[in-house]
Amino acid sequence: MPAISGIDWASEWHDVRVSDRAGQLLAEQRFAHDEAGLLALIGLLLEHQVACVAIERPDGLLVGRLLAAGLRVLAIHPNQVAAARERFRAAAGKSDRFDAFVLCELARTDQHRFAALAPSSDETTALRVLVRTREDLVEIRVHLANQLRAQLDASWPGAAAIFADVDSPIGLAFLARYPSVGDTRGLGPKRLQSFLARHAYSGRRTPEELLERLHGAPIAVLGDLQGEAHRAAVCGLVAALTPIVEQISQLTSHISGAVRQHPDGPIFLSFFKNPKSVVCAAGLLAEIGDNRARYPTAASLAADAGQAPVAKESGKRRHATFRWACDTRLRNHFGVLADSTRHWHPWANDVYTRATNRGCEHAHATRILGRAWTRILWRCWQSHQPYNPTQHGNLTQLLQLKG
Repeated sequence: MPAISGIDWASEWHDVRVSDRAGQLLAEQRFAHDEAGLLALIGLLLEHQVACVAIERPDGLLVGRLLAAGLRVLAIHPNQVAAARERFRAAAGKSDRFDAFVLCELARTDQHRFAALAPSSDETTALRVLVRTREDLVEIRVHLANQLRAQLDASWPGAAAIFADVDSPIGLAFLARYPSVGDTRGLGPKRLQSFLARHAYSGRRTPEELLERLHGAPIAVLGDLQGEAHRAAVCGLVAALTPIVEQISQLTSHISGAVRQHPDGPIFLSFFKNPKSVVCAAGLLAEIGDNRARYPTAASLAADAGQAPVAKESGKRRHATFRWACDTRLRNHFGVLADSTRHWHPWANDVYTRATNRGCEHAHATRILGRAWTRILWRCWQSHQPYNPTQHGNLTQLLQLKG
């Protein structure tokens, strides 16, 4: 008879419980997180003919090994596991073995309530690695750029105002060459013009205008030691930011090629007006995946993307609240899709405008539009067809009314 298993994973070891369909314990063991331990863990599951494994995460090395072994894996949200603990204890005790027991029981009694993991293809998994790595580097870049901007505001505000972004390649190159006011002695229009030419400056301001912005900003009164400290801080932040900005650019290039070569790439790229808008399209594809069984309905996609609210009812009271438990990366990508399309797409602009006219704030109106887009994107994704505006019924009706 097929068995059921629950695994409480950790960075150094994994607690495993195996039981039969009646809940009788068959095996309970801890395995180290190394090659020998993983081989022994999977061997135990196969030995007991485990039909279903419950775990608290949807990805990672251990999950990949379980799927590669042909096991059916249920990824149960930690909030659901935490809520289920009270079913099996009278006191507030907790241990790794107990969590493995809770997971095993949930898989035994409630597995019909949890969707099994639907692994994506190698192309999608590779794209997900690129996109998520870029997102993590962007987060680090924003953090360091804020620190750099704070240093400049305290010591040299003009340097933060000369270019649009202090973390742009030309902005970092300028600060690497001129990290303090004292380093700009002798910097005139000709020398600045030569600098701009070397770094392919694409702005519309002349060297004279840039120098006016540079020297027209307030001047900080600093002691010698304080000035040197700010200069060293600027140099350190610029040295940290420069390779990160370069790597983000290289990853963007890799993502652009990967999403265009992906079989589902044309579907997601069709939702963006600018053909260069590949990052958000790649992010949507990477998070949604290419396994159509993962989201059997548009509502399931909207919920996982955080675009559908959570309804709360009590007696005669009923209200909707923000959905916190979701794929936050996917929610961010749908937010970008909604916010970008409302500027040029007539139907998207109409949905957003009607939401704001009802009193919704920008973030709420964007989620309303995002949920509307999930229905369309899900349909295109399921049918393997790119978005075609001529087949968008609501858009056609809107254009006819305006025409």
